[in-house]
Amino acid sequence: MRTGADPGVRRWLDASVVGLALLALCAGFGQFGAVAALGDVAKSFGHVTGGSTIADRAGLSGTELGLGLAILRLASLAALPLSGMADRLGRRTVLIASCGAGLAFTALAAASPGYWWFIAIFAVGRPLLSTTSAIAQVGAAEETSSGERAKAIALITAGYGVGAGLTAVIYGLAERALGFRGVFALAVVPLAFLPALRRRVVEPDRYRVAAAAPVHPLPVLGAIGKSFRRRLALVLLLAFFVSVVTGPATSFVFLYAENVLHFAATTGAVLVVVAGLVGLAGLLLGRFAADRIGRRSAGMVAMVGIACAAALTYSGSRAALVVGYELQILAASSFAPAAGALANELFPTSVRASVAGWNVAASVIGATAGLLAFGAVADVGNRFGTGALVVSVPTVLASAIFFLLPETKGRELEDLAPVAS
Repeated sequence: MRTGADPGVRRWLDASVVGLALLALCAGFGQFGAVAALGDVAKSFGHVTGGSTIADRAGLSGTELGLGLAILRLASLAALPLSGMADRLGRRTVLIASCGAGLAFTALAAASPGYWWFIAIFAVGRPLLSTTSAIAQVGAAEETSSGERAKAIALITAGYGVGAGLTAVIYGLAERALGFRGVFALAVVPLAFLPALRRRVVEPDRYRVAAAAPVHPLPVLGAIGKSFRRRLALVLLLAFFVSVVTGPATSFVFLYAENVLHFAATTGAVLVVVAGLVGLAGLLLGRFAADRIGRRSAGMVAMVGIACAAALTYSGSRAALVVGYELQILAASSFAPAAGALANELFPTSVRASVAGWNVAASVIGATAGLLAFGAVADVGNRFGTGALVVSVPTVLASAIFFLLPETKGRELEDLAPVAS
């Protein structure tokens, strides 16, 4: 349902916004499989012994695992030009094409004959799914007014989280029956529903207006025009430092739980189910904070929380992992509405998708740096706790960048961003 004030603006629970959330769910389901099944991937393609090193316990060394995950992260750099295409071809076209192709390659990864084959095939699909989740947020921001925007972005984040959680739960409950190959093959299920979702997704009216303009900024590069360079640099720094800690903190958690602390796979499934409720609470908290105290303050507090929770997760005990993991989910979920709204509100429609692509690129580079640093430190004497501190401390310090950006709470997209140049 559209709001009465503006015929081009919808409520956050409008069918088109829900359709975007369902596409984000598909992207989360496809992308999170490599993390949820990492322990089984390592065992399947490596050699487990009774030694004390990561390679002995997991089957592959921390360096190999970190490098593989880093390659997967780096592959998402291709989401930069793919997302930029949405500024020229339209949000809807890019969303449907990227989601369908990404899920197809994810399913194909189930047939991988070896570890590096698995990494290569999954790496082709990952940027397509990254594009889907990025442009889904852009579409939600453009479909809604200021008062509805944080809610809509929280809904998109929830959709992605549900998709990721489904992967982890299915793997945890049916590890022996499915293995990692079965988990990845299940990507054909959301792929089959894509034609139905296609009918729900519409082109935002704000994009239609921008597309009708006689002059268009160059996709991707247009986002770094003179008017936007400072804003873009600050937003990208925030994305980079958040990903420095979230990249390794989320990528290694199931391997750490199963192969180092010897949690059962079913315990991981329980953690994910609880995390779903915690994540919902975090989204509600983050949406409330973004609309009441402002995007900047809410984002900064949540960013510090993410880093502190990551350090706790890998501090060494089972209790710390459980509490730290759930606090990570709470903080990351709280971060999404504020940071997502801010990043979309600072730039005009003509370059907003390109900015989303740049955000993905900064997140990829940050996650890659974090994975390599974390993996290298953890490889030396099994120092997961030290690795977590190495990536967490810079993130806490970088959270102050939020206050170098203007506050956007309560203002509309058309009032906030300068004209593209």
